[in-house]
Amino acid sequence: MKESQNTLKVMDNENTTTYYLIRHAEKDRSNPKEKDPELIETGIVRAKKWAAIFSEIELDAVYATPFKRTQQTAAPTAISKKIEIQSYEPKAIYKSDFKTITKGKTVLIVGHSNSIPKLTNYLLGEEKYEEIEDSINGNLYIITIQGTKTWSTLLSLE
Repeated sequence: MKESQNTLKVMDNENTTTYYLIRHAEKDRSNPKEKDPELIETGIVRAKKWAAIFSEIELDAVYATPFKRTQQTAAPTAISKKIEIQSYEPKAIYKSDFKTITKGKTVLIVGHSNSIPKLTNYLLGEEKYEEIEDSINGNLYIITIQGTKTWSTLLSLE
């Protein structure tokens, strides 16, 4: 009986998909014409804090848009997990088989103030979250899909 229960738990974990979605950390705003700014010191510190938060979570993949600020936000976590960051295009992810590829996995996704809520809503299957205010860099959206059930949690780590 115990062996069957353990098997069920393993099978259950394989059928659970968890997405952690965050916006990039604080970026350099000194040049408004710069389309691909890097993180400022505060942002670098926040990226390291994200790595500490995710240190106890086993991640299967780390995704970030191809911009410097998202790549730099994802880097400390990816490095600590020895996972290569996979770049994605925010608009293309809805047309891809992303949900199929990541099924049964635990995934960190780093994006932007407009793309993270949109992707969260897409994964959730409902319009629940609005764009993130420009001054907010500490939202953590957690989407869990288990069988036919999907739920979300929003944590603020400001």
